[in-house]
Amino acid sequence: MLAAITELALPGLVAALGLTTLIWLGSLLKRDASIVDVFWSLGFVMLAWLYRSRVPVESFRQTLVPVLVTIWGLRLSLYILWRNWGHGEDPRYAAMREKYGRSFPLLSLVIVFWLQGALFWLVAMPLLQVQASTAPASWTWLDVLGLALFAIGFFFESVGDLQLARFKADPANKGKVMDRGLWRYTRHPNYFGDATLWWGFGCFALATSASLWTLVGPVLMTFLIIKVSGVALLEKGLGATKPKYRDYVRRTSAFFPWPPRG
Repeated sequence: MLAAITELALPGLVAALGLTTLIWLGSLLKRDASIVDVFWSLGFVMLAWLYRSRVPVESFRQTLVPVLVTIWGLRLSLYILWRNWGHGEDPRYAAMREKYGRSFPLLSLVIVFWLQGALFWLVAMPLLQVQASTAPASWTWLDVLGLALFAIGFFFESVGDLQLARFKADPANKGKVMDRGLWRYTRHPNYFGDATLWWGFGCFALATSASLWTLVGPVLMTFLIIKVSGVALLEKGLGATKPKYRDYVRRTSAFFPWPPRG
């Protein structure tokens, strides 16, 4: 199994860095590093099918997992493309561009694009494990749990995004805090959903191997969502721009869905 993992991992890393290099070239033409966010989830789709193509099919799991990754990745990519269309470069990247000046185009290749390539390569380790080991060919309770977690996560992420988009589209809600639907039970249903479905992929990987290294993907994804680029970053900005958000924080669970307090 170790040999199979090694044979898949290196081509995966090369593909991840190659894809992000191409996206970087596109960002130079557009002068917009934000396009990397659109392609983030598509990187997982690429790796899922790359790993699938390099080994023979011996279990239903090997085909199902790339299909689920594709469903998730395409939806998220199209949503981010729609959400960002016409809004210019994300303020995070614009601030970096201003900070580094003329050095930013080249620096961004490493600190933005290759970094994200390395990250989605690491997060995608469960996808690699599913292809590296074909046993057991029959389904286990971990596969059932994995599919259930994917379904729950995909529901929270997609419905949460849809509810927020509709809320923002209504001019009457300008300046208000979204606290309806799934957002009544968690301040970040979309991020909760993203993390949950990746724990689903982790369960698919565990079905083929008892080694806990396969959980590096969901652990890293959850850490990034909560502590780096998701919850922490978003809440810092919302707390500063929307005074009513503090009351929303007081009564609403930060991440895991839970009935509101008070």
